[in-house]
Amino acid sequence: MASKTITCPSCGFKNSTAGRCVSCGAKMDALGSAARTREEEMERRYQQEGFSFVWFLVSLLVEAVLTAALVVGLPMVVSALDFEGITGMYVAVPVWFLGGLLVGMISPGKTFIEPVVASFVVAIPTVFYAVVTRTRDFTPVFMFIIMAAVGVMFTLIGSYLGERIQMGPPPKAID
Repeated sequence: MASKTITCPSCGFKNSTAGRCVSCGAKMDALGSAARTREEEMERRYQQEGFSFVWFLVSLLVEAVLTAALVVGLPMVVSALDFEGITGMYVAVPVWFLGGLLVGMISPGKTFIEPVVASFVVAIPTVFYAVVTRTRDFTPVFMFIIMAAVGVMFTLIGSYLGERIQMGPPPKAID
């Protein structure tokens, strides 16, 4: 008995099951009279359909461990590095970008909002730590908050790029 292949409405991958797409993780809704046009499918290709609490927790773990390791742990091991004050925020921004990129690359489906929320949660204690540990610089506290906002924005960029890398190039348009 030949199994029926179902084309994913999100990425165009041909699946043998109807639950979720094996390639992108999108829900495989029954295609009936309410099927979308090809243009609508292309527009929905990069849209996130929901919030995954599991991938939020994974993102939170990745962001927290990377931030703690580089901002707090690395200066304890290498005494020449001193990430106190605003320098700690300068290090945290690319760390959050990389965390978003990593989670975006490994998460199934479209989950680029979860790393952003996780970096926002990690940014709060990071800003507190950076403000409390500053001894030589007198950078205003609002600058730490601005740097945290920039870091959260860079997390969004990193997670979106990770999703795009994971999904591969977009399908060719049918003429």
